[in-house]
Amino acid sequence: MLSFPASAHLRRARKVFYMGRGTMMNRILRRAAVFAAAALFLGQSFAMAAGLTSMRFHSGSEHDRVVYEFTDLPAYTTAVSADGRTLTLDLADTSYKGFAAVPAKGSRIESIAYNKKGKHLIVTMKLKAGLTYQVRTLKNPTRLFVDVVPDTAVSMPSHKTVSSKTTTSKPSLGKPASGNASGMPGAIDGDYVQEIAPGLTEHTYVYWDDYGKISAWLLEADPARYRLVPALAKGRIPGREAVSGIVARAGGVAGINASYFAPAGDILGVTQMNGQTVGTTYYTRSAFGLRKDGTPVFDKISYDGTVTMGGVSVSVAGVDCERGADSLVIYNRAYGASTGTNEYGREYVVRGGRVTDIRQNDSPIPADGVVLSVHGTVADELAGVQVGDPVSIEENLGGGWQGMDFIIGCGPRLVANGRVNVTVDEEDFPADIRIGRAPRSAVGITKDGRYLLAVVDGRQSHSVGLTLTDWARLLVKFGAQDALNLDGGGSSDLVVNGEVQNSPSDGQERLVGDALVLVAK
Repeated sequence: MLSFPASAHLRRARKVFYMGRGTMMNRILRRAAVFAAAALFLGQSFAMAAGLTSMRFHSGSEHDRVVYEFTDLPAYTTAVSADGRTLTLDLADTSYKGFAAVPAKGSRIESIAYNKKGKHLIVTMKLKAGLTYQVRTLKNPTRLFVDVVPDTAVSMPSHKTVSSKTTTSKPSLGKPASGNASGMPGAIDGDYVQEIAPGLTEHTYVYWDDYGKISAWLLEADPARYRLVPALAKGRIPGREAVSGIVARAGGVAGINASYFAPAGDILGVTQMNGQTVGTTYYTRSAFGLRKDGTPVFDKISYDGTVTMGGVSVSVAGVDCERGADSLVIYNRAYGASTGTNEYGREYVVRGGRVTDIRQNDSPIPADGVVLSVHGTVADELAGVQVGDPVSIEENLGGGWQGMDFIIGCGPRLVANGRVNVTVDEEDFPADIRIGRAPRSAVGITKDGRYLLAVVDGRQSHSVGLTLTDWARLLVKFGAQDALNLDGGGSSDLVVNGEVQNSPSDGQERLVGDALVLVAK
């Protein structure tokens, strides 16, 4: 039993007394409203599911036909095994309460089984050899037809979609295959492998975990046949563009979204392209890069820049980004033709290691130099600098980042030495990146030295997404020796031969700041 001082007893008594009947009634009404809203919400949720109500089966001289009737037509995918003997129909958000399956055994269909996985109803049809199928739908009444016919039948085209086993042919990804209402991969619990071109192999991997269905795409490229290069959206900063557009302009065969970026398109993370720094961050985070000899590097990276001119040394606040108060920012030609700054600062045009011009704002950026833009107290420190003064710019990225062809700073690290090694806790990432299941992107190197570009969809019925740890485990499963997490969420986008392979959660390709592109040698 708990005891209270006398004053506490009095305070509690007053609180109960002054609640009054009106207050008590208000509480009751509020609770009732909450329960009513919850019931309404649940009712709507259940109403959204497609209800499978009945089934009919017919075995005739030309085909075996299965007819399913629904309250609403569900999104669905189809898959057929490598031997053509198992047809799988995945019905998303489908309930089947009160549904009674009719025994189905005909001249072509041997059996039909039903299995509930989360909100998906999996229909598995065992077929005799030498058959193919066609799926059609009817809206009024709402029906789905599955016709099984001889593989030689010319009146009905074959719709053999993604296989659960390795094969060498596949319908075009990113577009709905015939008989596939959702356009999602049809593989059920399997790894579909396709050789896109010599030295370029794609995995479409679909499986289930305790939270639902997962759909991932992983592209392996032989470095003897392909170069991995970074490319800016619209060729400059700031800029935003769909990955498919970036890949096309770079002349690539494939590509993936890369860095985190600001709304305007500024690159967030220590990033270098063509020997120039084009992005920075205040944090020490993971990055991926290639040395000029092709050696991959995965490690922590930080940026420490110093500019010295007129006998004064000041720290660099950032490169190719918006200038803040009391700071110095470096602009190079990756930023475009001019700085675009306002009139509240001062800018030094630097060429050949010397100040060639001093301006107030929006200075032209020379192709063979940089512009140093300053504001506030830093501008005051450098007030004595004159045209002709020597300029020294030092950039320190930490050990191990010398002689790089390019660097993409992103993070966190996912895989190190073939093992899961998620460094999110030590890299100060916000909650929207570090916590929960989401669409993800990654770049890695396999144990046999091949480039690995990978995405997993999330926040959709065909794929619920992965945590960072589960994402790392999947990459290890597919042979990653080292891997880095790239920007994710709606940015996750893998393009191969001009087609988006996955289904970005925005419903379309998000405009991003840069991409990693595979270019044939």
